[in-house]
Amino acid sequence: MPDTPETDRPEPASLSWLDDAIPVATRFDDPYFSLKGGLEETRHVFLRGNDLPARLQDGFRIAELGFGTGLNLLTLALAWQGEGSLHYTTFEAFPMQPADMARALAHFPEADAISAPLLAAIRAGETRFPLAGITVEIIHGDVRDTLPAWEGRADAWFLDGFSPAKNPEMWGETLMAEVAHHTAKGGTFATYTAAGHVRRALAGAGFEVSRLPGFAGKRHMSAGVLR
Repeated sequence: MPDTPETDRPEPASLSWLDDAIPVATRFDDPYFSLKGGLEETRHVFLRGNDLPARLQDGFRIAELGFGTGLNLLTLALAWQGEGSLHYTTFEAFPMQPADMARALAHFPEADAISAPLLAAIRAGETRFPLAGITVEIIHGDVRDTLPAWEGRADAWFLDGFSPAKNPEMWGETLMAEVAHHTAKGGTFATYTAAGHVRRALAGAGFEVSRLPGFAGKRHMSAGVLR
């Protein structure tokens, strides 16, 4: 049975497409992943930026701002080879329709090959489900409301909202403080953006922030650890 009543369904993402392959959020005029390769971008930014998969172990908790196509989750699933289960909590205000997710993921054969359980869960309206050794929870709604209400903590964060210039609500000081509040001691974050105000907000929230080489010619990205 669906976890969310039909009348409470969140507003779906509104999309256009580049080259019939890359979804673009029309609300934010921003693509969901790099034009130069979404799978490798996720590996570079979110996995390596959080020192994964080296840190992964049974019970490890990942949280994400911006679920999008589900590509980050599937990339993590490809990297997870251990015993036990990871916990993955993702916050999404405008969920993508399953047909659009399938269309986007079809261009990444590795991820597409393990996407069937994810797509089936999305089609069924499920927000809690297992996937390849990962317990997944999708929390819909405005993250400025849903993250403060969340009772969990993360060992690693994937901060994957749209560009701070186009989606500033996802990157403000108050929300970055909530990210820190919901991070275990010694926990980490990684994000593709190196915007100064985002880095300052994360540093002000208690993270030791580093600027690292970005993906595919992008000069910089950001990562950090909560001290």
